[in-house]
Amino acid sequence: MRSLLNRRLGLTAVLALCLALFGLAPAASATPADAQLTFSTSSATTTPGGTVDLSMTLTNNKTYDIWFVYQTIDPTWLTTQRPDLKYSFTGCTLTGPSGSTSCSGTGPANLGGNYGATIPPGQSRTVTLTLQVASDSGCNGNIGFYSYFYAEFSDTTSLSGGPVYTPDTRVLCV
Repeated sequence: MRSLLNRRLGLTAVLALCLALFGLAPAASATPADAQLTFSTSSATTTPGGTVDLSMTLTNNKTYDIWFVYQTIDPTWLTTQRPDLKYSFTGCTLTGPSGSTSCSGTGPANLGGNYGATIPPGQSRTVTLTLQVASDSGCNGNIGFYSYFYAEFSDTTSLSGGPVYTPDTRVLCV
């Protein structure tokens, strides 16, 4: 019985060695993408008639400026399965190194212009959309979104990313 255990351990060790030699083992550390999009929400829950701020932060990890951004935002499939959940984006704010300003695009396909003209290397821009849940909305459901983005850099390269998912917001009954 003991020799069977040794054979299994030996086979596992040989397999791990082969994977490591041929580059199929997980990397010890990963470098960040040239541009990265992250989401956060001001609250995990709300009630009908309430609001939640949805913040999208685009970070430039490359050594060249981001000159152009195109971004979409759409509800997740589970959100679309609850037609009784009524919501809309009612406000937009851009936060950058010089402070906050209002912006105009609230989706689904006009968010890119909100990030401003350029994003220098190592800097981020945050666009915050205000999600308004209608007072006659259904409850006990989650509202979530996903996003794709495309960024062009000053060295004429580009990057496509996504889908990136937002944290779900739970609509509680009052």
